[in-house]
Amino acid sequence: MNTLFTEVSFQNMTNVANKYGISTNAVTDLTIALMNSNGTMAQFYIPELGGGGQWMQGGMTMVGDMFNNQLKSTVDGLCVEISNLIHQGAIQYKPLPQKGEAGFVPNWWGDLGFPNSTGSQNGTSYAIFSNINRLAIQENGQVTVFDTLDNQIGGVGQQQGGNYAVTFTSQYGTVNLNSLPIISGEQNNQQAAQFQEPIKNDFIENPIIPNKPEPIQEFTTNNNGLEEDIFDKIEKLAGLKDKGILSKEEFNTKKTELLSRL
Repeated sequence: MNTLFTEVSFQNMTNVANKYGISTNAVTDLTIALMNSNGTMAQFYIPELGGGGQWMQGGMTMVGDMFNNQLKSTVDGLCVEISNLIHQGAIQYKPLPQKGEAGFVPNWWGDLGFPNSTGSQNGTSYAIFSNINRLAIQENGQVTVFDTLDNQIGGVGQQQGGNYAVTFTSQYGTVNLNSLPIISGEQNNQQAAQFQEPIKNDFIENPIIPNKPEPIQEFTTNNNGLEEDIFDKIEKLAGLKDKGILSKEEFNTKKTELLSRL
């Protein structure tokens, strides 16, 4: 059941899924990744699309199976169509009800705002907030809020064992919830001490990548930080172009120069 996007938006996404012969869930996950950048770029982990991947408006497409040109073409086509729909206003999130409106019910995740994705499996509810790097999980009436750090959660699966009934995947593979700082919840006081300075430094310099699947080896090399830095710079340049500070020619020249460093 679609609880995140407007009905018209969901129908447009379903049409794209049918055109490319993939599931609506895969298109939804890809759309969420693109919505985070207003349709200009996406970094995702979607098993149906070969695992980890990156896309940038203007022709840059990377997939886990780097020699699979057909998969690259499919991902590029999907991203271009979804990006165009976002720019046209044909894909939009449902508006968040305001306090005082009839039928308004406080959300179980509190005041975190409007999530990018929500769901429930095996009695466990979850809400993903990509824009503020938060993950809320409700189990047995207890709500725990995690700081997702630099994980961009794009998939949810069933857990076979462990503390929670669901698992989450990001661009690094399966997310180890035990490695994430707890912002609030019953266990916060017990676990907060272990997520202070060591996590701030060691996690970034030596990321913990549990159960890393083979298809995304390409995105966990020593060049990963350089690539993300280049993509950030290009996105900032795009913003300057949109504001009229840079001409289209100046933007294209600088973008070509940055992409040549990959």
